[in-house]
Amino acid sequence: MSIHARLNAAQQRLKDTLGLNSREARLEARLLLQDILGVNHAWLLSHENDALEDQAGIAFQSLLTRRLSGEPMAHILGRREFFGLDLGVTANTLIPRPDTETLVEAALQRIPQNAPCKVLDLGTGTGAIALAIASRRPHAEVLAVDFSETALQVAIDNAARLGISNVRFLQSNWFSGVAGQIFDIIVSNPPYIAAGDIHLTRGDLRFEPLSALVSGDDGLDDIWHIIAATPQHLNQNGWLLLEHGYDQAERVAGLMRQHHFLEIGHTKDLAQIPRVTFGQFNRQ
Repeated sequence: MSIHARLNAAQQRLKDTLGLNSREARLEARLLLQDILGVNHAWLLSHENDALEDQAGIAFQSLLTRRLSGEPMAHILGRREFFGLDLGVTANTLIPRPDTETLVEAALQRIPQNAPCKVLDLGTGTGAIALAIASRRPHAEVLAVDFSETALQVAIDNAARLGISNVRFLQSNWFSGVAGQIFDIIVSNPPYIAAGDIHLTRGDLRFEPLSALVSGDDGLDDIWHIIAATPQHLNQNGWLLLEHGYDQAERVAGLMRQHHFLEIGHTKDLAQIPRVTFGQFNRQ
C-alpha cells in the first residue's frame, strides 16, 4: 500500500472514530506518519506514491491505534508547539493549549522589553508559560515553580533543549518555596475545573493528571489561595494574571477586589471567551 493510500485510510478511520473533520484527520494522520519516518511534510508529498515498508507500516498502525483510543496527539508524539516553542510533553503534565497563549500575551504587555523584571510562574508544568515569556523578554528573570517533581523535570529538559537560560526552576507548592521573595509579575494557569465536571471524562482530559485540572467543588480553591497569598509576594503596582474557566471571570475578579487589586480586567481567548483575569496590586 502506498503512503498516499495509507494516509487516506487513516484519515477516514480518524473521522469515523473520533469525529474529526477532514482537515484535522488528515493533519493527525500525516503527523503520525512523519514521526514514524522521521521526515517532514515536503518529503511525504514527494514520496506519496512510494510503498510503505512493512516495519514502518506496523509502527504507524500502532500509533494510529493509540490515537483511535482517544490518547492525545501530544502524548503520542511526546511534544506540542506553544507560542512558537517545540515543547516536550508527558502524561505527567498538562498539555499546553492555544488558549493559554492568551495569558502569555497579556503578561508580555506588562513586562518591559529592555529592562529587568522579576516574574513568577506558579504551577509551570511543561514550562510553557515561563519559557514563552523568557524567550520574548530576555531581560526578565523568570522563576517557575511546580509541586510535581516529574513535571518540573519536563520543564527543565525543555529549557535546556531550547537554550533558554533566564528561567530558574524550583519545586514548590504554590508559594511555599518562595518565602520572602517579591516579584513584579505573577502568572498562573492553575487547576480550575470543578470536581465531578463531566468534561473530565471526555477528550484529552481523560489522559491528563487530575492534580493539574481539578480544584475543589467549584474549581476555584487554588485560584482563591493564589489571590489571597499574592499580596505577600508582589511589588506595589505589580500584576497578577490568572487563566480560568469560561464562566469564572467575574468570580475571579471579585476575589481580586477583596484583596486590594485595582485595574482589574479580562482578556478573551480565541473563542472570544474571557479566559484571563488580571489585576494590579495596591497596598493602600
